[in-house]
Amino acid sequence: MTISPPALSAPVPRPARFTRCTDEPRWLRWTLTILVLAVLAVLVVIPLASVFFEALRDGWALAVESLAEPDAWAAVKLTLIVAAVAVPLNALFGVAAAWALTKFQWRGKAVLLTLIDLPFSVSPVVAGLCIILLFGANSDFGGWLVANGYPIVFAVPGIILATMFITFPFVARELVPLMTEQGKAEEEAALTLGASGWRMFLTVTLPNIKWALLYGVLLCNARAMGEFGAVAVVSGKIRGETATMPIMIEMLYNEYLSVAAFTMAAVLTLLALVTLTLKSLLEWRYADQLAAAGGRH
Repeated sequence: MTISPPALSAPVPRPARFTRCTDEPRWLRWTLTILVLAVLAVLVVIPLASVFFEALRDGWALAVESLAEPDAWAAVKLTLIVAAVAVPLNALFGVAAAWALTKFQWRGKAVLLTLIDLPFSVSPVVAGLCIILLFGANSDFGGWLVANGYPIVFAVPGIILATMFITFPFVARELVPLMTEQGKAEEEAALTLGASGWRMFLTVTLPNIKWALLYGVLLCNARAMGEFGAVAVVSGKIRGETATMPIMIEMLYNEYLSVAAFTMAAVLTLLALVTLTLKSLLEWRYADQLAAAGGRH
């Protein structure tokens, strides 16, 4: 007796509770998509386009001429100097903090993690006021620094301190989840095979975290160049000396120098767009690294 294979049955329809979220009516999907695009256009695209339009409304020559002014060029240089100092220091701090939080077991880790997140919840203006209270000429330590020719407030060191305070969580917050996911088995294996601490860090830890580190550095750099609140408090807004690009934009706009203000704003926007492009590329690489780490553990 020959047994025939069972007949292919028609697919069983899914119960209503298992319906995918993409099975909504076409009109609803189009409505949500158009709504999101409209909000993005109003809040992002149109303002950015208006910045470039206002900067170039009177021609390229006037825009370049306004950017070549000594005070404007000094603001650009100061912004780059502050970012060049604050970002590497915060990168070192972020790596050290992530290492301490993920590779060791000790009491107080939650407190340290909360303190790292503090700049996300404290107003930048409050951070600037704290720096003035600590390092201002009216404080004991700040007065001693001023008397010996090392002013902090209303000088470049104060701007760097304010920028570091606002931006120091970015690198650590990118590294902590990844290093927690990766664990410490590879580092322990390297030490067991005779590697020194530095060799273990350079050949094992750093290659595993390089994309997350670069991602955090990019976010830190973007915030450092665009910081206004804390820097405005501690800088004193001295034209040509302590005025960064965001502060200079405000000063030019308040003086009704619209072309110069919008030109500098366009330069800052271009820097932000370049950072956003690099951030998107690193997100792609960073996602692959996270998936690989999850597969190993």
